[in-house]
Amino acid sequence: METIRPRIQPNLMFLRLHTDDGRIGLGESFFGARAVEAYIHESAAEVVLQAEDPTPEAMALALTPYLGFQGAGAEVRGNAAVDLALWDLLGQYAGLPLAALLGGPVRTSVPIYNTCAGPGYIGSSTRQRSDNWGIPDAADEQRPYEDLEAFMTRPAALARELFDEGIGGLKVWPFDQAAEATGGLTIGPDDLQRGLAVIEAIRSEVGMDMNLMVELHGLWSRRAATTIMEALTPYRPYWVEDPMRSDAVDALQVLASSVDVPIACGETAVGRRGFATLVQSGAIDVATLDVQWTGGLTEARKVASLADTYGIPIAPHDCTGPASLAACTHLTLASPNGLIQETVRAFLRTWYTDLVEGLPEIADGRITISDAPGHGVRLRPGLAESDTVERIITRR
Repeated sequence: METIRPRIQPNLMFLRLHTDDGRIGLGESFFGARAVEAYIHESAAEVVLQAEDPTPEAMALALTPYLGFQGAGAEVRGNAAVDLALWDLLGQYAGLPLAALLGGPVRTSVPIYNTCAGPGYIGSSTRQRSDNWGIPDAADEQRPYEDLEAFMTRPAALARELFDEGIGGLKVWPFDQAAEATGGLTIGPDDLQRGLAVIEAIRSEVGMDMNLMVELHGLWSRRAATTIMEALTPYRPYWVEDPMRSDAVDALQVLASSVDVPIACGETAVGRRGFATLVQSGAIDVATLDVQWTGGLTEARKVASLADTYGIPIAPHDCTGPASLAACTHLTLASPNGLIQETVRAFLRTWYTDLVEGLPEIADGRITISDAPGHGVRLRPGLAESDTVERIITRR
């Protein structure tokens, strides 16, 4: 088992499983990479490297932690990295892409939307705060694809640029700094209007022809979330995402019954147990599961099936790494309730492609997979041995 932490993105950790016959399965984890790396080598390696039957389902059972199971802690994120690497190996041995192993794709492509982050977004810590947005200072050299800075300062121009590229949707979060100021308990008229100005500018430029998602990052109380969502209603957002924490199910249910805006939720919900009350409550319209944070692809496919049981589409979260985007795409294509796939062009066109090859293909606002076995993503040749990464190996 080999872990690789690229300095270009300190929150990312790749995991590679090497087999005796020379195959390599690639997994991935995002957020708190050092803690996950420590867990991998101190705990998970012993279980995986000594396993007689290291298949995804068997290892998911063997690695289920006694502590940390109710949240996406280091154990869960580490196990998810192992799980993805095992699925990748399974695909290589079968000679099939993951979508085929998941039952076969039910569609050849799905639409994407662009999450308007910049290349440095959430790169310095695990905090979901504006001081971790990675916006360059005015004195810094201007980088391409600074979409976060753009939606805050020139949202109409950004929307037009994305629309002209053929991207059919975009996601912005213009209310987060207001939540930081009040702890999410309330929002004043000035802060509300500043956020709405971003939405108004986008709608004025591209009208209703572009799907518009508004992210609230689970930062708000029910009362404040209600105020924001009522104000957003005339702009017809495609959804409002995580208006409250995903474990505030009763409050989300009340919120959903009092506003006329679709609610997407679930990137921080963990596994079937984390999603069960959400989908049963009728509080959400779209499940935004994260393949890593929910416990791995083995668990994510069960979450997708659970959501489908309740007539809820999935739109997997990806703001977390190239192998995860590939896994999300395979899952979305193979799920009857796969709705849309999140992408971040600022990642895809900078550090994703700096680190890997074989990413899913995007054209005309839609994403698809190749027929490469496994998830298809591989580290660029020589990256693991370069001085741009930190690397640890545990051997059997």
